[in-house]
This record gives sequence, structure tokens and C-alpha cells, in this order.
Amino acid sequence: MTDPISFFTRAGADLVPTPLACSMWSDDQMHGVAVSGALARAAEEGLAGAGRTDLRPARWSVDLFRQARMQPCAFTTEVVREGSRICLVDVTMSQGGERVARASATFLKPSASTDGEVWEPAGRPSPPPLDVAPPSDEPRVPFLLSGGTWSQDFTQHQNADRKAYWTSAIPVVPDEPLTGFQTAAAAADSASMVTNWGTRGVEYINTDIALTLARQPAGLEIGLLATDRVEHDGIASGTCAMFDRSGPLGTVTVAALANSRRAVDLSGVEYSDNGERRKAPGV
Repeated sequence: MTDPISFFTRAGADLVPTPLACSMWSDDQMHGVAVSGALARAAEEGLAGAGRTDLRPARWSVDLFRQARMQPCAFTTEVVREGSRICLVDVTMSQGGERVARASATFLKPSASTDGEVWEPAGRPSPPPLDVAPPSDEPRVPFLLSGGTWSQDFTQHQNADRKAYWTSAIPVVPDEPLTGFQTAAAAADSASMVTNWGTRGVEYINTDIALTLARQPAGLEIGLLATDRVEHDGIASGTCAMFDRSGPLGTVTVAALANSRRAVDLSGVEYSDNGERRKAPGV
């Protein structure tokens, strides 16, 4: 029987990364998708501990200030502020007693919309056509868009075109259903790849994630579309729109540092739905 796919396994209160959590930057470094998803899970546990079932996530901020190794992870949570319509939860992830990442979640209470008219963009991002990416809640290789074509061929998208990304979320831990917040929080780290992937691969590594959500995802499929990128002196700011099959969800912004000596070259690489990476035939 095949083991369930997940980024972590449980070891008491700690989480132990699986090979799926390994970054392309190093064999002993976790990627931000896994880290952000695990932090979001801890934040939700903190909210549940406060007994707040009436709130939903509206803002998620993550600082990736130290390389998270492929080692057991411990989490501490703190309810920083709680009111009738708001709850702020801080989370810290540690390895070997050393802090490696922190996050802050703002949960707000939904209410009726107002009657006044407010500007919003006329054009909205959309997922791949159904014949290319049929709806699915099963983990699979992400679909990418550049130059007008969606595909799962990473080599095809190593270019300077504007990019979009469509993925099915991977569970944080096995046998535990993903929540909409965990799905969005994990996918948000991919904004760095969407905005910083160019002709020579990914040459920038993000140091943070800032996600705002107007609603939670309708399922486990999430899309990102690059909407802006600014770079000066090796510091980049990238912005993406987040969406699902029902429409827009919110916005992701990432700050990144030039890392060309350890660039992630995605040309000639193939991925399988279980996360395995291999060279494409003939490369």
C-alpha cells in the first residue's frame, strides 16, 4: 500500500519533513510551501484553542529568516489580540531550539457587504481550460502558463514571459484534511517562482510571504498570476493575484534577494505527481 502524500509526518507535537518538503535550493533545506502550510496549521490550532469558530483568515505574513532544514520542527503559538471581530495569532517554528521562521495571522469576522460602489479591475485571472486541467483534489504536477500556453512542461516556461501557476494542494500531514487557509498559505510561497523565474531559472530566493484573503478557497486548487515585479540592486518585489475556479481570492507579495550563484535551473526537468524530480528524456 502506498504511503499517503504529505509534507510532514507527526512525531508527538513536532512535525518531521518528508522528501516532498525538500527545496530545490538544497538537499537539506525545506521550501517555503511546506513551511508556510505548517505555520498556517499551527495558527489555526491557536485560533481553535481560543474557541473562535466565527472568524476566517484575512491576512497572513511569514518571515523566512533562516534556512529551515530537513529536521523536526516545533511550533509555538500566541494569541496576541482578541476582540469581537478580530483575532491575531503569532506562530514561531523552531528546529533544535533555534527559531527559523515566524508568522502572523489576522482572522476577521465576516459581515454583510456595504451598498456603496467601489472600483475593482475588469479583468480577472482564470484557471487552465478544463480539457487541460480537469478539476481535482489530488496532488499533481503544477500547470504553468507563459506565452499563452498552459502545460506541465517546466522547460517550456523557462523564459522572460509573464507567468501564471495552477496547483493542487499537498496535505501538511497525512490523514488530516487540508483547510482552505492551509491551502492558500502554502500556495502563496509559489508567488516567488511565478514572479522571479526567468531565462536562467529562478535566481532570487524569497525572504517572506504576505498574503491577504477576501475569502477562503472553494477547494484545494489554487492559481497565481504575476501582476507586478520591481527589482533594484538585487532586491526584488513580486506581486501575484490569487484565484480559484470560483474567482479571485486575494493578493500575494514576496520580497526576494538575488541568489544567482545557486540559481534553480528548471530547464530539462520533469516532475511526477508524487514529487519526484528527474531529467527530461534526451537531456
